[in-house]
Amino acid sequence: MAPAPHPLSLRVGSDGLQALDEIARRRGISRAEAARRAITETAQRERRRAGLAAEAHRLMHDRAYVREAGEVAALMEELRGPG
Repeated sequence: MAPAPHPLSLRVGSDGLQALDEIARRRGISRAEAARRAITETAQRERRRAGLAAEAHRLMHDRAYVREAGEVAALMEELRGPG
């Protein structure tokens, strides 16, 4: 049997408690489960954002990519036409 996770106690304030209650009510889960999911989902979003930022940084320094992006942008402008 896996050991029980360590408990965590925190003060969320009235706005945080309202938000937590709203999440729990909408999803039909307990406050504790809503808090666990919110933490997990936030961490996943942060990892995705960090990955996207790293990819953008890498592409910014890729001369071939930058050149091709410029060519595509110029073509799009040309296709757009006047006006």
